[in-house]
Amino acid sequence: MFDKLGKLKIKGDGIIWAVFLILCIISIIEVFSASSGLTYKGGSYFKPMLYHTLLLVVGTAFMIVTMNVKCKYFKLVTPFALLFSLLMLIAVLIVGQSTNGAQRWIGLFGIQFQPSELAKGAVILAEAQILSAMQTVDGADRHAFKYIMIVSLPILFLIGIENLSTAGLLFLTILIMMFIGRVPKKQLLRTVGILILAAVIGLSTIMLLGHSEDKQMTANDKMVLTEQVDAEQQKSALAKVFHRFDTWKARIEKFLDFREIPPEEVDLDKDAQTAHANIAIASSNVIGKGPGNSVERDFLSQAFSDFIYAIIIEEMGIVGAFVVCLLYIVLLFRTATIANRCANAFPALLIMGFALLLVTQAMFNMCVAVGLAPVTGQPLPLVSKGGTSTIVNCIYIGVILSVSYTAKRKEEPETRKKGKLAVATASYR
Repeated sequence: MFDKLGKLKIKGDGIIWAVFLILCIISIIEVFSASSGLTYKGGSYFKPMLYHTLLLVVGTAFMIVTMNVKCKYFKLVTPFALLFSLLMLIAVLIVGQSTNGAQRWIGLFGIQFQPSELAKGAVILAEAQILSAMQTVDGADRHAFKYIMIVSLPILFLIGIENLSTAGLLFLTILIMMFIGRVPKKQLLRTVGILILAAVIGLSTIMLLGHSEDKQMTANDKMVLTEQVDAEQQKSALAKVFHRFDTWKARIEKFLDFREIPPEEVDLDKDAQTAHANIAIASSNVIGKGPGNSVERDFLSQAFSDFIYAIIIEEMGIVGAFVVCLLYIVLLFRTATIANRCANAFPALLIMGFALLLVTQAMFNMCVAVGLAPVTGQPLPLVSKGGTSTIVNCIYIGVILSVSYTAKRKEEPETRKKGKLAVATASYR
């Protein structure tokens, strides 16, 4: 029995495995530390951590199953994933459950999940397949851009209604993949120009139609006092489309407010997340307070999710924060190395897309935690406490491991082969 165990080999790239396992260990420690609010409400100190650990175990099982699927079979999933994602994104707008003012969750067979997490993977699958199928000697065919937009724009729109930051990060990943896939630069530059124009128009619309907190309260009071049923129904229909404008405007105004506010004038009720995240970072004293010794976890909303990086800094200091950031960078560059060894374009583009999804979201989450980006609901991949996102992110890692293990590699140059043969012959002698 022990002889068989000794002969077992870990499938897939060892560095990717190491990054994944280290992030899981950090995740369990920090979620256990940051879940004081949940433990107080639930009456069990270990329950949130045990539940999160169970999710990681389930995610790891999905990862191992995915890792053992040959990369050529991932193409078969694409049409079904796109159709299912579209149906679920439409369904979540109609019958979805609202959390923190955003309607992002839906229940299916007793399981709650976020369709946006599945839709991101479907878009990456489709884009990798389009780019790989339309490669020429001079790069991707000019029509590839059109097909990618046809596939991705409806999903981006449906995601953006309730989760603008997720749609933005996904679109950024799509653009980077098109650059890697050698889409004509003129098309990319034109897209960036249109994107900048759309961003200006969108921000202007949000600032014009969105209400600040005082104006929003006045509008709500007026709506309560309105007696006309038709007007009420019209307002509720409009609210269904534009109800996120108020939240977006408030976040933008807070982010663009560069006034220096004295500590004694900080409103901890109004700006609780940002204020307590700043306190957590400032009180880390560079070296940190040690795992489990966070103070701000008791006051910081979503300390176990959106702001877990602030708790990591408070407990593990600058060194711990740097290590976590470095792990994601290693994940990206190691994936790029694996992609560069692939003989075919599809597996290379696929794993780069998934790695970019994970790393761009991680970097954005870190920027939010340290005040370099507006507050949004983006968890730290593989670290924050989550449900759908945790399992789906594990599947992404499984795809990367599958490609590193099963994808056909480029043939080595003859000179390198001869050199290796000479070394092997000399060692044999």
